[in-house]
Amino acid sequence: MAFGSMSNSGRQSPMAEINVVPLVDVMLVLLIIFIITAPLLTHSVKIDLPKASSEPNITRSEHVELAIRADGSLFWNGDPIALAKLSPRFTTTVTKAPESELHIKADKLAHYEHVARVMSIAAKAGLTRIGFITDPSEQ
Repeated sequence: MAFGSMSNSGRQSPMAEINVVPLVDVMLVLLIIFIITAPLLTHSVKIDLPKASSEPNITRSEHVELAIRADGSLFWNGDPIALAKLSPRFTTTVTKAPESELHIKADKLAHYEHVARVMSIAAKAGLTRIGFITDPSEQ
């Protein structure tokens, strides 16, 4: 295997090519080694674990569902309520159960102003957990 150019000038210039054949050979050997050893690494020990039956302890906090229609009318757990009576109701709810949540069901045509006003009143009363209920089937 001779290195050099085909010209007869007498001067030889350095070869500027990278020989990738040894790299490919090494990669193929590594691939074969991994193919052979991979099934050996998935060996598992068979043991019989004890069976236990228990039910999860689900503690649900008190929550209030507040519906807001497009015209701005409010419903506290299905019962109509005036905007002026929201603050005392929120305050009594927080004093009874500090971990209570507010779930807001707002009509899609309701103005954001109504929703923001309710959220502001709830936050001033001490409700920190406020969430929105949506219908995922509508798109």
